[in-house]
Amino acid sequence: MNKVKIALLGFGNVGSGVWKILSSNEEEITERAGYKVEVAKILVRDLNKNRGAEVPKNLFTTNPDEIFEDDDIKIIVEVMGGMEPAKDYMERAIKSKKHVVTANKLAIATIGDDLLNMADEEGVALRYEASVAGGIPIIHGIEECLTANKIKEIVGIINGTTNYILTKMYLENMSFNDALKEAQEKGYAEADPTSDVEGYDPLYKLRILTSLAFGERVDVNSIYREGISNIEAIDVEYAKEFGYVIKLLAIVKDVDDVLELRVHPTMIPARHPLANVNDSFNAVLIKGNAVGDLMFYGRGAGDLPTGSAVVGDVISILRNNMDLNKVVDKPNRVSKKKVNNIENAETQYYIRTTVKDVPGVLAEITTILGKNNVSVLSVIQKGKGQEYVTLVFVTHKTFEGNMMKSLEEIKELSSVQKIDNVIRVENGYKG
Repeated sequence: MNKVKIALLGFGNVGSGVWKILSSNEEEITERAGYKVEVAKILVRDLNKNRGAEVPKNLFTTNPDEIFEDDDIKIIVEVMGGMEPAKDYMERAIKSKKHVVTANKLAIATIGDDLLNMADEEGVALRYEASVAGGIPIIHGIEECLTANKIKEIVGIINGTTNYILTKMYLENMSFNDALKEAQEKGYAEADPTSDVEGYDPLYKLRILTSLAFGERVDVNSIYREGISNIEAIDVEYAKEFGYVIKLLAIVKDVDDVLELRVHPTMIPARHPLANVNDSFNAVLIKGNAVGDLMFYGRGAGDLPTGSAVVGDVISILRNNMDLNKVVDKPNRVSKKKVNNIENAETQYYIRTTVKDVPGVLAEITTILGKNNVSVLSVIQKGKGQEYVTLVFVTHKTFEGNMMKSLEEIKELSSVQKIDNVIRVENGYKG
């Protein structure tokens, strides 16, 4: 049996997962890949750190030259995360004629096109299945299985941390802070959870999916992003009252050949297939013009699910490129679509306000909404006999620009103390 040497850049959560899978599934991987996969080197920052895995100490190095200058190492697995030095290392690997497998969503979302072009020029592969939705084969699904389709829409829960938090808030009536603390204690959230709870992580992933599905090099900074840190327990309760569940969704839609991209908390009907995706699980709904609706579901994070995607990419390279010398990775770039401004996005809205309990306040608000072509679907008032009460609205579908203009005018009403929260509502799925 032929043997191929690979190297790991990083040995944190994902890197250790890769090692565990290669070790425990060695026989199956060898049979499926056609090669015995040997980890020759592992790049780390600190040789003295306790790794918690049974790895020979001679495999660890702090010197990247030992990897990039070793012609026997054919595949580099980058599981460091972040932009630098990961970007530099991936570029160096490609220029050294080594194939690259990465789980780095930030790098792929921001410089992935440049890396792919560089890999194509050098005749090597760049694979990144693990950069989106952990162990779910969503990238392979779009790149290979759905290439005969015109994809019209992708809607997904692609961040396990925020989904865990929102699940705890919905099912156990936890506050946001308590649910976040529990997520951190269980290792689902980082000590600094900003990337997850403020929506940056799913933003990067949405950009990757958009590039694959629509062939568009969208500037990641142009995608509308909103996190879940403003979601309060009271909003979850109102969602239940209206028959909704709150999820952080990543959405891209092709509306008359114009792409609409956004990441934000969303109320969806309790019957929606994404409504019962709970805890740290991920799920992605794809609508194709030929295949119809498909749903990918599974663990979106963790050492073994993400490690599974990484090892799957290594096997894919070995199975498809027997000489390990020449690879042609051509992204599916077949269209040039415009990207819509968020003001032109059309959806429904949940609006929670605190207002004075005086006659005419509801009429004042609905007059402003109507003037801006916003129609009210439902209204709930909570509180009576108090100076201030809560008014909650759910609107019919309207344009974002109309909604934002209305809110600016409503804020100026003397009877309105504040607008507490605004959450978009998606009712489009007809399951």
